[in-house]
Amino acid sequence: MTITVSTRPRAAGLLLRAFEDADTPALIEAYRDETLRRRNRRTIDDAEQAARWLNAQYEGWAAGTRYSFAVLEAGALVGNVVLKRGTPGGERAEVGYWTAAPARGRGLAPRAVEALTSWAFATFAEGGLRRIDLLHEGDNDASCRVAEKSGYPLTEIVPAYPPYPLDGHRHSREYLDATGLRRSE
Repeated sequence: MTITVSTRPRAAGLLLRAFEDADTPALIEAYRDETLRRRNRRTIDDAEQAARWLNAQYEGWAAGTRYSFAVLEAGALVGNVVLKRGTPGGERAEVGYWTAAPARGRGLAPRAVEALTSWAFATFAEGGLRRIDLLHEGDNDASCRVAEKSGYPLTEIVPAYPPYPLDGHRHSREYLDATGLRRSE
């Protein structure tokens, strides 16, 4: 299945779209936040690092393994939400996200995660997607709240594994068909 940039999640009050080279200054600014830097493995300090990060997003789209969306509010970049599919056509995927410091605490992350989840199941369930996981370090209470508000119940504690020094949480959502039943083909 070919996914085009025009195919995207929808969330009230937010625009979710593929990242563009023009997002470079906003990415650099967002990654100046110490909380964001602490929670992400990759940092973006300059235009060269931003270009590498953006290239990874473009390559993911082309390969069908990573669908990363810029989250904008009133034209400003306020976050990122991404569907990671290690195997295109596989039964499982992972959702990831970050929110820029000025946008935190206003419910943007749960709205963006919910929009991405609905989009992912609508787009990929016919091709076999059955479960999406949201993973985070166990001490990240804000991510637990985002997961719960987005309909991702806690399913297990994941033991620490490098580069993560702490146990983590796995929250999961399963695909439900139009009748609200789990579809387990």
